[in-house]
Formats: sequence, C-alpha cells, structure tokens
Amino acid sequence: MKIGVPTEIKSDEYRVAMLPVGVEELSRRRHQIFVQSGAGLGSGVEDQDYAAAGAQILPKAADVFEKSEMIVKVKEPQVSEYGQIRDGQILFTYFHFAASESLTMAMMDSGWITDLRDR
Repeated sequence: MKIGVPTEIKSDEYRVAMLPVGVEELSRRRHQIFVQSGAGLGSGVEDQDYAAAGAQILPKAADVFEKSEMIVKVKEPQVSEYGQIRDGQILFTYFHFAASESLTMAMMDSGWITDLRDR
C-alpha cells in the first residue's frame, strides 16, 4: 500500500501522524511511505530521519495526496485539503463531523462517505 503523511496544517497542531519507527515497520512490510517535507518538524523529527527509515520525502501536500492510497493524519482534513481527497482513498484520522458541516459535505462531495441526504 502507498501511505502518505502530510504536514498537519490545523492551527496550533504540531504533532505528526507517523514517526520514523512507523515508517520503518511499514516499509519492512513492503508498503511505500510518502512524507511531506517538514511534516515532523513540530515533533522534532527531521526529513532525513524519515528518509533513513525508508520514506520518500515529497515537497508538497498535493504530491502526498496524489501518490497515496491511504492518508494518515492527526487531525481532520482542513478546508484547503478537501479537494485533494478522492473517492477510494483511505483516510486514517479522527473526524468531527458533528462539529463541522463543511467537513461533512466535503467528504460527501469527494465520494469518500455515502450521501446520507437521500435516505
């Protein structure tokens, strides 16, 4: 599987969804890991740490979303990320649909979740 780790862009969020040890374990199991450059800086993890563990470092979030079958995030997708999520892509994150109608509608529009309005 191709797994992507974009930089968290939610205000005041400095964590990263995967540490180099996770990259190492998944790489060992023949998964490809794409990490956005700088994704780990808020947690004290450098790009070279990810690369040494087996990740491919990509310059932009758009590159990570485009290449990945699964996206791993700490926080729910932000407005600027909505258009990058595609039908069939796995999102491993915490969603807060009840708190954000725009997030719910964006995920429905992407095909990621079933449109419940017709039921």
